[in-house]
Amino acid sequence: MEIALLAATVGCVLANAGEVVAKVVRAQFVVQNSAEVGVAPTWIPYLAVIEGAGVAGLVAGLFGAESLGLAAAIGLVLFFVGAVAAHIRARVFHNIAFPGGFLVLALAATAFFAWAAG
Repeated sequence: MEIALLAATVGCVLANAGEVVAKVVRAQFVVQNSAEVGVAPTWIPYLAVIEGAGVAGLVAGLFGAESLGLAAAIGLVLFFVGAVAAHIRARVFHNIAFPGGFLVLALAATAFFAWAAG
C-alpha cells in the first residue's frame, strides 16, 4: 500500500508541476477553462503560486520533511476541492474529471504523508 501511495504522491508532484508551468505560460487550455468556470485571468498567476507552493512542499516532504509534505498535501486537497466546486457552481461538467483527478492525487499524497509522519 505504501508503494502505491508513494507512486500517487510522485504522480501528484508531476501533474501539479505540469499544471503550474501551464498556468505560468498561460496555456490556452488554462485560460479557456478558467473563463468557463468564472475565474478571472488575473487570478491565474496567483493560482500558479499557490499550486507551486504545494508542489514544493510535497517535494520537501519526499526528502524528509514529512510534516511539511502533509501540510502541502492538505493544502492541495483544499485547492482542488475549490476547483471542483468552481466547476459545479458554473455547471461546467465536461472537464470536471481533471480537477477531480488532481483531487484524488492530493488525497493519496495526504494519506501517504499521514502514514509517513505517523
